Amino acid sequence: MSEVVVIGNAGIDTNVYLYGADVDFSVEANFSDNRDMVGQAGGYSARGYAALGRATAFIGHVGDDHNGRLVRETLAADGIDLRGLAIDPAGTARSVNLMYRDGRRKNFYDGKGHMALEPDLDLCAGVLSGARLAHVHLPNWARHVLPLARALGLVIACDLQDVVDPADPYRADFIAAADILFFSAANHADPTPLLARFAGGRPGRVVVAGMGARGCGLAVGDTVRFFPPPPLDSPVIDTNGAGDALAVGFLSSYVLDGYSPEEALLRGQIAARHTCALRGASDGLITQPELDARYAALTTGR
Repeated sequence: MSEVVVIGNAGIDTNVYLYGADVDFSVEANFSDNRDMVGQAGGYSARGYAALGRATAFIGHVGDDHNGRLVRETLAADGIDLRGLAIDPAGTARSVNLMYRDGRRKNFYDGKGHMALEPDLDLCAGVLSGARLAHVHLPNWARHVLPLARALGLVIACDLQDVVDPADPYRADFIAAADILFFSAANHADPTPLLARFAGGRPGRVVVAGMGARGCGLAVGDTVRFFPPPPLDSPVIDTNGAGDALAVGFLSSYVLDGYSPEEALLRGQIAARHTCALRGASDGLITQPELDARYAALTTGR
């Protein structure tokens, strides 16, 4: 039986690390460091919980192809329950991430057949049964699993990724269902109105905004607060998976371990910063002893 079920897309990320400051479009060929890895929101989240020692299940789709087998084998080696991993006839989801030397990223995402897939809800019910937390990402088919997770009594957390318009109809089902919401504030210089709007949509809802180098925003009820990045000396060399690590660190601490929202946010930030020090790999995500030790080091003597 799992504690947490991750619902979303896992696939292959190809990260293209530029040697220069930008792409040189005046020539045909640019030289770069290109790396493939198991990633995307579902992959990072499921592997993140497994690295923390959590009993983790995954509901999603991969293709019957080389990349799908790589995803399946990698998640299975982490001990993740894959009863809910089905086949996408369109193939395995892919991302190409153009990585700039100053930390910026431009993502090119191919979700394959996720807009038309239909989940097996009886199978999903078996995977979800007995779990405490459903961590839901944004493939179109995942919206059909939300009522099932609600009926089974799981806490539902949804990651909206980089919100542009809070009234985006695609995200409406996910927003309505969520007890806990995450979003990236990359498109909002001041995410205060967005935090307040999302928090006001459901009594008791907790909302977390990832703000990159600016830290995080946290809304609990009608209170919005901002927290700077933790004073850690680990380098920031690759931001892929950082938002997923923030959510995993927060949710494992808040929902599964009973930390306060403020304490859980710090633990999520520690997990995210750890991920930022990993270049081109979803291996080596933070473990529970590492997270506990770094949290203790930052909070001792407060």
